[in-house]
Amino acid sequence: MPFRYLSKRGESPQTDGMRLPQSLTRCFSIRVFFFIITVTVSAVMMALSAGATAKQLTGAPSALSFGNVIVGQPETEVLVLTNGGQTSITVSAMKFSTTEFSASGLSLPLTLPAGQSAALNVTFSPTRTGWTGGWIFFTSNASNSTLDVELQGTGATSYSVTASPSTVSFGQVAVGASTTQSVVLTNRVSYRVQISRLKATGGGFSVSGPALPISLNPGQSTTVTVTFVPPSAGTSGGSLFVLNQNLDVPLSGTGTTTTAAGQLSITPGAVNFGNVNVGATGSQPITMSASGANVTVSADSSSSSQFVLQGVSLPFTIAAGKSSSFNVAFKPTGSGTVSGSLSFTSNASNGSHASVPLSGRGTTTTTAGQLSITPTSVNFGDVNVGATGTEAITMSATRASVTVSSDSSSSSQFVLTGATLPFTIPAGQSVAFNVAFRPTGSGTVSGSLSFTSNAASSQTLESVTGIGTATAYTVNLSWNASPGVVGYNLYRSTTSNGAYTKMNSTVDPSTAYADSAVAAGQVYYYEATSVSSAGQESARSTPPLEVSIP
Repeated sequence: MPFRYLSKRGESPQTDGMRLPQSLTRCFSIRVFFFIITVTVSAVMMALSAGATAKQLTGAPSALSFGNVIVGQPETEVLVLTNGGQTSITVSAMKFSTTEFSASGLSLPLTLPAGQSAALNVTFSPTRTGWTGGWIFFTSNASNSTLDVELQGTGATSYSVTASPSTVSFGQVAVGASTTQSVVLTNRVSYRVQISRLKATGGGFSVSGPALPISLNPGQSTTVTVTFVPPSAGTSGGSLFVLNQNLDVPLSGTGTTTTAAGQLSITPGAVNFGNVNVGATGSQPITMSASGANVTVSADSSSSSQFVLQGVSLPFTIAAGKSSSFNVAFKPTGSGTVSGSLSFTSNASNGSHASVPLSGRGTTTTTAGQLSITPTSVNFGDVNVGATGTEAITMSATRASVTVSSDSSSSSQFVLTGATLPFTIPAGQSVAFNVAFRPTGSGTVSGSLSFTSNAASSQTLESVTGIGTATAYTVNLSWNASPGVVGYNLYRSTTSNGAYTKMNSTVDPSTAYADSAVAAGQVYYYEATSVSSAGQESARSTPPLEVSIP
């Protein structure tokens, strides 16, 4: 497949057909087919220039890459302009080379004292699918009178992998301190995808997570940790890139030398559990939010042992502008009304101690609750062998609280996910979980999930069915013909630097090869050579072409 590059300001993206086998800058296209789905791997090359001169006005990052952005859903990243000189400068004008990029948050003319910075938001609003490149030009009285910042992004109709949250703001963080936030990456397509490389850009940002590469089944997620250590006072912008998925998560944070504390708020202002049977457990959520600056909650205490905070590991930090939710449990030990409170110790400016009033009534009623599940049956349809299909179910309690103590499946190919047993559903409330189907072979599979609880009917069944399907994959490779050769040899390996096996028994005069001896979930690497009329074989093409089979 051709690839594109921007050679310099003012030129349009060019294309160049690549031939194999030749040098590192030569490549060939690959398409992976199964049924009617086509996966295309393409390369993007950027022009490199040698040499640099000191610039008084700089932009960080020096180029903005937005990755895949869904058409109609603009994405914004932070660009920081810095005066690195010894005198003040004035930025008088700003211009974009294409209308699909825009900026906000900067009022011109802008005067920047020596050593100072200013942040602006740059937005990519794709109106069509496909790659778009451009530039943003800043005119000033700096020693470099024109600053050019390269821009690029790709309009897409959907993401293979999505990030939650889709943008990360660390708020204000003291210089020399650090703060972290978690980003959950989820496979949103119906086939397995691989995450092979993560990268954080921008001043003070770094990323850590699971050992890579990692494969995600449909609906499966993995969590990575982004850390911000501000190198200096001022706003920093950057990105978390999932490189092989072309996913970009904008990052921002502000380094500060002030010691102003944040404020902590808790909602709701009071919690009433209503009637809860003695020996049972009722639970209600609370949300804690930080504003102004990060807030660290170091301890909690309860005025009554019948009220406890669940799902919390202390101490924990809530980033400025963010919230965290937890459950408060009521476990009555006798009949009657119980009142109390939960108190939290923190470094918040609006008081080092915050409390939430709590109340509930212990009862000795023997009326059992009713447990219901919707839908009453789940059909997964076709799911590839080795893949995972998921469907949601909702469990509801009526008349009284219901505690589900265990679950079992008539087939190991059906499992309940996202549930920690035992769990209690308060009367009149519902909880949602996923049921997963992981077929081990072709054909229809039927079964049931059974739930044991203290409901009036102690056993509740959920019917499940699905069809396991086997998918045959073929890797179709093609390349442009090289002059002066009689044919080509193709080599394959399962590791990039491992032993390669020649695929064709004799020199192949064609410029295409179909490899159908591939397995689902496997990664393959391909290299090719050309053979002259004298029988001389060239060196294998580099780098190897990596193909992930879903």
